[in-house]
Order: sequence, then C-alpha cells, then structure tokens
Amino acid sequence: MAARLLEDKLTCAICLGLYQDPATLPCGHNFCMVCIQDWWGRCGKACPECRQPFPDDAELRRNVALSGVLEVVRAGPAVDPRPCPGPDPGARCPRHGLPLELFCRTEGRCVCSACTVHECRLHERALLDAERLHREAQLRARLEVTQQQATQAETQLQEMQQQSSQIQSLACTLASSVSSKFSSLQQALEMRRAVVLRDIEVAKTQVLAQARDEEQRLKVHLEALVRHGHRIQELLEQVDDRTFLQESQLLEPPGPVEPLTPLQWDEDQQLGDLKELLSQLCGLLLEERGHPGAPAKAADLGPMDYRNLTFDPASANRHFYLSRQDQRVKHCRQPCGPARPGSFELWQVQCAQSFQAGQHYWEVRTSDHSVTLGVAYPQLTRCKLGPHTDNIGRGPSSWGLCIQEDSVQAWHNGEAQRLPAVSGRLLGVDLDLALGCLTFYSLEPQAQPLHTFHALFTQPLTPVFWLLEGRTLTLCHQPGAMLPPEPQEEASAPS
Repeated sequence: MAARLLEDKLTCAICLGLYQDPATLPCGHNFCMVCIQDWWGRCGKACPECRQPFPDDAELRRNVALSGVLEVVRAGPAVDPRPCPGPDPGARCPRHGLPLELFCRTEGRCVCSACTVHECRLHERALLDAERLHREAQLRARLEVTQQQATQAETQLQEMQQQSSQIQSLACTLASSVSSKFSSLQQALEMRRAVVLRDIEVAKTQVLAQARDEEQRLKVHLEALVRHGHRIQELLEQVDDRTFLQESQLLEPPGPVEPLTPLQWDEDQQLGDLKELLSQLCGLLLEERGHPGAPAKAADLGPMDYRNLTFDPASANRHFYLSRQDQRVKHCRQPCGPARPGSFELWQVQCAQSFQAGQHYWEVRTSDHSVTLGVAYPQLTRCKLGPHTDNIGRGPSSWGLCIQEDSVQAWHNGEAQRLPAVSGRLLGVDLDLALGCLTFYSLEPQAQPLHTFHALFTQPLTPVFWLLEGRTLTLCHQPGAMLPPEPQEEASAPS
C-alpha cells in the first residue's frame, strides 16, 4: 500500500507515468521536463494542475532532490520504473461500474464495454495498450523533433553570441579609431588656432608699436608748435620796439611734420587661407548632418527667427521708388530725383536692419526674374567701378543669389556657381551666424533649398538687393503667417 502511495506521488499528471527528468514549476508542482515543455508549447505557460500562469521568460529547472528519490525508487522492487500500460485494474467506469478496458479517441477518455454500446457507439475507439503504443510513438517523434529544434536553437544561439561578440569588438575598434582621428583633428585645429592667434598678436604689436612711434613724433611736433606759439605771444606782448624787431627776425617756426606712415591692418591678410579652410570644414560637417530644411510657410519659424525687414531709403539708387512703408521697391526708368549722399550708384538697395549674431529668416516676393538677393559687410562699396550694374558677391565682403530666366547663380568673391532655374517668385533667406550658414530657398510651388554658403562671418551682415529695370521686389511681413499677394504696380509709381 505504501509503495502504491509513493508511486502516486512520483507520477506525472500529464503522461501518468513516473517522472522522467522531473522539473519543478514556480507554483510547486512537478512534471516531466519533456511533458511540461510540450504542454507549454501547446497550451501556453500555465500549470496543468493549478492553472497558475507564468511569464514568458519563466525557466524550467531540474528538481535534483526528486530525481534522486526516483533513482532510489527505480532501484527497488516496490515500483516498476516503466509507465503503467493502463489504468488501475480496479478502476471502474463511473457510469456503468465496469472495468475501463478501452479508450475513446473521440472524447479522449477511458471507457468500458458498456460505453461502446451506448455513449461511444459511433466514436473511434482503441484498446488501451494499442492507444498507449500509438501515443508513445507520437511522443517519441515529438521528442525527436524537440531535440532537433533544441540543437538548432543552441547552434543559432552560439552563432548569435559569436556575431554579437564580433560586432562589439569591431564597434570598439571603430570607436577608438574615430576618437583617435577626432583627437588628431582637434589637436591640429588647436595648433592652427594658436598659430593664427600668435600671428594676430604679433601683427597687432607691430602696428601698435608703429602707432606709438607716430604718436610720439606728433607729440614732439605738437610741443614744438606750442612752444613756438608761446614765444610769438611773448613777442607780441613786448613793448620795446628794438627788442621786438631783433628777436622776431631770429624766431623760426618748426618745420612741417613728416607725412605719417599709414597703419596697415588687413583682416583678410591676417586670416590668410584660414577663412577658406574653416568654410570648407564647416561645409563638410554640416552637409553630413543636413542643414535645417526650409519651412513650408513663414509661421513655422516663429517670431524669434522671422524678421520683418524694411528698405533703407538713404541707400536706394535714384531710379528706385520705395512704397508701402519702405517694404516695396521698384526699378523705374526715370529717376525719382537726384542721387542722395551715400546712396548706391549701382542698381541696388539695402535694408535698414543688420545682423551680427543669432539666426534670422526673411522672405521676399519678386515680380519677375533678373533680381539678386544677398547679404554684405558694411564696407560694400556703393560706387560703380566697372561695367557691372551690381557688386553683390563680386568680392569677399558679400554673398548673393542671382535669379535669371534660365538659371540661378550663387556668387561670392567673384566666383559664380550655376544652379538649376526655379519657377517660383517667393524666396526665403536663412542666416545662421553661429553656424556660419547662409541658405537661400525657393518657396513656390514647394519649399526647396537652392544653395548654402558656409563662411566665417566676422562683421555685421546687411540684406542687400539688385533689380533690373522694371522689376519690383517686396519684403514679406509676419505675423499672420499669410504670404502677401503678388506685387501690384502702384498707380503713383513713375514708369
């Protein structure tokens, strides 16, 4: 009796046989390792007895103590280590009280001979030992497939671990190489910075020393002039005529001061090729990360970036007519009056606003092609020096985008880069002084970047424009995020 109770305690509730490689679940129930793995594969991760669910990452662990007890039981005569071929010989059908000799495959339960006549008359049936052999064959086939899948999974796991280790090693090597290159680049830039700063300091010292020499020479000459003036004043106050005449003819004025040597200070000369080098380096770095794209509409930039610009009337060429509170300019054939002092002799006008730091964005609408948008340093000349009617981008102190009928040209330092033509007449300009980026956009029929200049901006920049005769250009204003209508010819504008 005790042996029978012990056998019941060591029986798997799934296969109804003694535990084979027993595994204990977190809830405390035990099952054969293969049985519970098969159960979880078909029915989900839950205990077959108490139905307690377990997380997907729950692991099965072999019950070492129970395995030892099974080894002892199998070694003794009390319990047959092989699975029992059938139910307890004393087991009876709960309906008819007859021995359970058959297995109903349709209902999946053991039945008696009376069940086959009544409830299971039309069901598929089999003898218990035949069904046992059939089920054993199925389980062995399933076990073989499971073992094959486990072997394949272990192989894949090893391969994945090897690949992960290899990738980790390659990533560490690549990171070390990149870090070394950036360290070298940073060191080279630091050395170049130190050299440039040293050269600037040397040049400054030389120029200031020259200035001190000139100042000292002027002070000596000024002192001589003061002494001579005092002597003249004394003679004028002399009451004795003979003394006055004798001493006045002996008085000689100081000689004229020698011409001053002009102080030579040229930023471009001090920087040398540094500006071009930094411009190229910034261009490479920013092209990799991508410069911010143009907004679909002006309101996307917000009030902190969008600028409402106005034209500077004092700078406008005498053929330019300003209107709409200096927001619109038209190039007329007849001059609007005599040239004003400081105005452009070229067909150009600049804005009243200038920018020295930060990011700034503005938009303009043109009536037609043959206009140029740009920015310039304060020293941009306003005189006409050659055959050209504009100088935007012709030198190192300005950058411009010329919109032609068949193309677009990006101008700087006398060099032009030809770009594809654009059909839109609404244009945007984004100036980022911190990054050293000047980007022009075409906003119609859709927003697209046209060209980006990369430069080391060292002085304030002012928006400047060139217009061919008959063209009109309007500075778009915000808020409202509504783009202004097409420019309309104003009735009072001269033709």
